[in-house]
Amino acid sequence: MTEELKKMLVPDELSAVVEKILQGNRINREEALQLIKIASPGLLGLLADKIRSEKNGAYVWYVHNFHIEPTNICIHRCKFCAFRSEITGDAWELSLEEIREIVSNADRSAGEVHITGGVHPDRDLEYYIRLIRLIREVRPDLHIKAYSAVEIDDMAQRAGVTPREILVQLKEAGLDALPGGGAEIFAPELRKVICPDKTDAAGYLAIHRDAHKLGIFSNATMLYGHFENWEQRIDHILKVRDLQDETGGFKAFIPLKFRRMNNSMSEIEEGSLVDDLRVFAISRILLDNVDHIKAYWPMLGKSVTGLLLGFGVDDIDGTINDSTQIYSRAGAEEKNPVMTVTEFEAMSAGQGRKAVLRNADYQEIVL
Repeated sequence: MTEELKKMLVPDELSAVVEKILQGNRINREEALQLIKIASPGLLGLLADKIRSEKNGAYVWYVHNFHIEPTNICIHRCKFCAFRSEITGDAWELSLEEIREIVSNADRSAGEVHITGGVHPDRDLEYYIRLIRLIREVRPDLHIKAYSAVEIDDMAQRAGVTPREILVQLKEAGLDALPGGGAEIFAPELRKVICPDKTDAAGYLAIHRDAHKLGIFSNATMLYGHFENWEQRIDHILKVRDLQDETGGFKAFIPLKFRRMNNSMSEIEEGSLVDDLRVFAISRILLDNVDHIKAYWPMLGKSVTGLLLGFGVDDIDGTINDSTQIYSRAGAEEKNPVMTVTEFEAMSAGQGRKAVLRNADYQEIVL
């Protein structure tokens, strides 16, 4: 950032915080709150983009992937959910043979499968283990990212063992990584309102800690744009940063925007585009130990995702191939989520960057 830009964009009361960020030093909770309350979106974007560039250069990462959602039948009653069968009225539960068919017919160029869904009241641990083994048998080359911490916690409770023991068995079956779902917002007072019967923040973080120590990498998420305030957002991000200091096991952080359709929180107005920009920028600024900030385009929409590339985002997920319904049912813009390579390339070029096909370790795949 040039001295001229600093004079134009940096208020005097932020000069010390901004200089600290520009020097590559970590800021604390109080400094983060000061920054988010005073800084303009433009200043936040410039700071976030500087960090993004230092970590990822001109690359915009994407993956060839598809989703499997084994069921929308769920024991939990999260108020923000538009996916659960009691809301949609069209319950499904895929058999292992149906999942075998999905995997067998999936695009052979896909390198990753993402598996998450409802917490079914009648599925036991054997089902979840057999599912992983089946995929490993059908497509040995696939990176299997499966089961949120909430699903892991339920498996452990049903089996009467610890989450760590569940993770050991799943890894032996072929599990590679955990998705980041289930974090929602860590503030306990809010979880009592929006997801009172779901794995709490301590449980979520403990499961990811166990996974990391077992060599199972994961992502982390944050559901924003509902009842939470900036203090709760910052605290959530810092808890992710603290665990990353301890384990180094998070590959990416993914802010997930609340969508208001077809759920028990439909009276809430969705957040603005400016709020999206600020959330992603402060995530990039604070998470100095997490290499990647991901914009999940099926939830945000393609146009917003393109803008976020200038606010700290370096990963825009994958091709998806219309294989997820979780956000389309909640009112997301992308009703049939598919992103072509041409679209990835055009979106990246719009920010002067290069779309790069990656593997799970963020290594370039050259076709």
